[in-house]
Amino acid sequence: MTTRIERDFTFQAGVYFKDQFLMNVYDIVLYMDVETESIREQNIAMERIKHFLNECLENSIFVQHTEHKIIEKYASCGFKVCTLPEEPYDQIITMLLLTKLNSITEGRLVITDITVGSRISDQVKFSCDIESPRGPFESTGWWLDCNTSISDPVKTTSKKDKIVKLFKTGNTDWADYNLVWKEKDFTSKSEIVFTTDQDK
Repeated sequence: MTTRIERDFTFQAGVYFKDQFLMNVYDIVLYMDVETESIREQNIAMERIKHFLNECLENSIFVQHTEHKIIEKYASCGFKVCTLPEEPYDQIITMLLLTKLNSITEGRLVITDITVGSRISDQVKFSCDIESPRGPFESTGWWLDCNTSISDPVKTTSKKDKIVKLFKTGNTDWADYNLVWKEKDFTSKSEIVFTTDQDK
């Protein structure tokens, strides 16, 4: 029998669209089916969601991927830039979160429904379920990866010296946070023998 759970989250992020930068606070409700009997895997799946929202997206900036100059500007200043296939309206963020969070939980928790509201949208809430069309998120992109990435690698070329830079995308393996499904085997292959015999 599948267990049904829900949880609320909040995170703050910037949005750039129509030549404006605005700060926004997102309130999220996730409705999930638990698809694993392992309590450890359930906990890790939930911790992955928390980490992605609180560490990867918190204080990041949502930008449409075609805004190359803006992405380069923010990335070169050390900001976390989350690139989207469309302008970062709340309904796009809703579809993004449903897709990415299901990718990182890898079937242990399945987010079936999501509701997102924000300050910019005057707390109008957008809902999406797992059966809804994903629009631009049905195509290949970082949102289908099960890692911590929030954008695809960005290539930029300097006109002065023709150097191509690849900006970091925040991609980190879950092992770096001890959030892998299987525990590490700490069994040592070497053996220590204690004895009470003493050399005379």
